[in-house]
Amino acid sequence: MELLKDQPMIKIRLFGIGLAVLASISHAAVTRITEDFSSDPLQAGWRIFGDTNLFQWDVTNQDLRVTWDSSQGNSYLYHPLRTILTREDDFSLGFDLTLTDIGVGLDTNKITSFPIAIGFLNFDLAAATNFIRGTGSDSPDLAELAYFWDSGFGATVWPTFVDTTSSFNYNDSSDYAVFGLAPGDSYHILMNYTASNQTAILTITNFENTSGLKIVQLINTNFGDFRLGSLSISSYSDAGQDPQYAGSVLAHGVVDNLVLTVPAPPVDDVVGLLAKGVWQVQFTGQSRWVYTLEQTTDFQTWSNASAATEGTATTMVLAATNALAKAAFYRIRAERP
Repeated sequence: MELLKDQPMIKIRLFGIGLAVLASISHAAVTRITEDFSSDPLQAGWRIFGDTNLFQWDVTNQDLRVTWDSSQGNSYLYHPLRTILTREDDFSLGFDLTLTDIGVGLDTNKITSFPIAIGFLNFDLAAATNFIRGTGSDSPDLAELAYFWDSGFGATVWPTFVDTTSSFNYNDSSDYAVFGLAPGDSYHILMNYTASNQTAILTITNFENTSGLKIVQLINTNFGDFRLGSLSISSYSDAGQDPQYAGSVLAHGVVDNLVLTVPAPPVDDVVGLLAKGVWQVQFTGQSRWVYTLEQTTDFQTWSNASAATEGTATTMVLAATNALAKAAFYRIRAERP
């Protein structure tokens, strides 16, 4: 199975099917993915965008050493999810975090706080040159933990949701909490989103003294939708801010024991067969997806070989309606409306 970045399309080539995940996967209604960094993440499907020096695998301690440096360009250690998350999906993310230090960045003119972040994003948009986290209006499609160091108003934890129009979800001050992550202490952080009640719950537990935090945030009716296709440990650039209020961050820390639960892949258990001269594809689909069988003879141009079909969480069959070519290849196009 090949994921085209964060575009809402999944391609299944019937002559060769492979599946890459972080560490383990369950083909049930949901997919559970784990990463404990016991091996090099770049050999396990992780990719780096931006400054490669910000993300270092520690072979001795088998964890990930991260630098969040807002003086650099947007940089991500990310892993495609093999699906697309929207506000109609249940998903969760848990991880361990230990900060060594955190504070103002290298630009002494940017003295207010700026976030470090771990969560979900739309990689195609986040990698664009016009994706600017610091303006508050140019960073679409996010669901992440954002942590702001204390620049005089208290350190702040904020489970941040941004829709496709770059609008932030905000109800009131209960959406975030003034809560500091003490350098040297280890924390387990869990963000759980439930679609049925449109609610995100963030909990933080301090392993050292069992203190903690719980934030319950409702996705409000004015908030749009998002399309999230990658898990990311994100170091955002502080460029593009209003100079009067510009912030920055330089932080170092360790990330470990990532566990996330997301919906099952949109296409699974694929079987292709020729029945009475008609090419058919049988597979397990998912609801809220739209499927189309596509055909090519040269891998340059693809054409629809079936009508678009609404998905169901059952076995589905797509049959080619056009004439069978002498040498043809087929794929399933899965789109999230």
